[in-house]
Amino acid sequence: MKVEQIYTGCLAQGAYYIVSENEAAIIDPLREIKPYLDRLEKDGVTLKYIFETHFHADFVSGHLDLSKKTGAAIVYGPTAQPQFETIVAEDNQIFEIGKVKIKALHTPGHTMESTTYLLIDENGVETAIFTGDTLFLGDVGRPDLAQKAGSVTQEDLAGILYESLQAKIMPLDDSITVYPAHGAGSACGKNMQKETVDILGNQKRTNYALNQPDKESFIREVLDGLTAPPKYFGMNVAMNKGGYESFETVMDKGLTPVFVEDFEAFAEETGALILDTRGAADFHKGFIPNSINIGLKGDFAPWVGTLIVDVKHPILLVSDEGTEEEAITRLSRVGFDHVVGYLKGGFEAWKNSGKETDEVKRISPTEFAEEFKEDAKVIDVRKLTEYSAEHIDNAYNKPLDTISDWVMSIDDSEHFFLHCAGGYRSMIAASILNSHGIRNFTEIEGGFNGIKKTEKLPTSDFICQSKTI
Repeated sequence: MKVEQIYTGCLAQGAYYIVSENEAAIIDPLREIKPYLDRLEKDGVTLKYIFETHFHADFVSGHLDLSKKTGAAIVYGPTAQPQFETIVAEDNQIFEIGKVKIKALHTPGHTMESTTYLLIDENGVETAIFTGDTLFLGDVGRPDLAQKAGSVTQEDLAGILYESLQAKIMPLDDSITVYPAHGAGSACGKNMQKETVDILGNQKRTNYALNQPDKESFIREVLDGLTAPPKYFGMNVAMNKGGYESFETVMDKGLTPVFVEDFEAFAEETGALILDTRGAADFHKGFIPNSINIGLKGDFAPWVGTLIVDVKHPILLVSDEGTEEEAITRLSRVGFDHVVGYLKGGFEAWKNSGKETDEVKRISPTEFAEEFKEDAKVIDVRKLTEYSAEHIDNAYNKPLDTISDWVMSIDDSEHFFLHCAGGYRSMIAASILNSHGIRNFTEIEGGFNGIKKTEKLPTSDFICQSKTI
């Protein structure tokens, strides 16, 4: 028997590949299926089942493409109602892969179809659980995504999740390995550990959610501090439940080169958003006016989902040459399947053609310290928990994920400084501000991490972030 975790850091997502004898199973696959097909071919095994722990909200699964390519059956837990052929498992139903077995444990709460899969080895020993978004390391899945107006509340779901954990997870042996669907950085939980694998006994001892004295305490603690889920989540659920275009079709369409002389007309004709995926260090020096910067080398896909929201919005890429395919792949993971092309030759081709360019004024933390005055206006776009832990005195906290709510309230007649933690998010914010005609600001390279090192600026007292969640 072989169990492999296939972890994708930019989404903080874990898929799982299980092999026994000449058969295999895959749990929660990502959108692009070639890595899985390559493993199957290398091992000389047949994919028998594709297990889905639930209808994912934060990414589009590769279950449909994978099933079409391999003939493997797709399995969901009880109550699931997908719009395609699938096996809807019964609670405690057993599936055999080679000499091992997988038992479906219905664990509703995060969503109503949420299911944990229990792996039983060749000797009949329960060895691992694949918990999806039911149980994370250090946390449990947020119970606010499957609310239904007037019928099911987040409190109801949290209570159902408590009962699932107590009845199905807590009685299992402490030695069992826990394989969750997500790790730290995912928006599906609020307090996840950086580790991606643990044993159940350790989670029983250290996970705050598993150590509540009663159901009421569990509900209160799990719901405390939850921020609103990203708005694209519902669209991803709909795609996972209802189907989508094949990944190959999405890639072929996106890899359409658009030459400089046609770019503006093509953008206007398609109504496409111009998405520049270069790093902040290059973007600030020059970019196509009104383009939005979300760097590929960062939490690219989640930020696209959070800020663009509409997965059907057409997108035109401006990327470093050779990275277009990666950008399209990562966009497709969160359902943004409507990339209509990319700028041939990238920004350099645009600049060399003599076309109009724009730029963002960026200074170093040292320069900021020298320019800073007591009455300076500073906007900090980090999350509230980061800001609460420590910030520049009198800085305004305006988190990037809510920029659509606050961008139009900015007074462009008054200069301000803009920063995040390291420069990635503040450059995203800078590009959005620019696209709204707000230009009277200076962005700080290196963000608060760099600012702290100057030791010249007044900051609030540091508070451990774990206590602010």
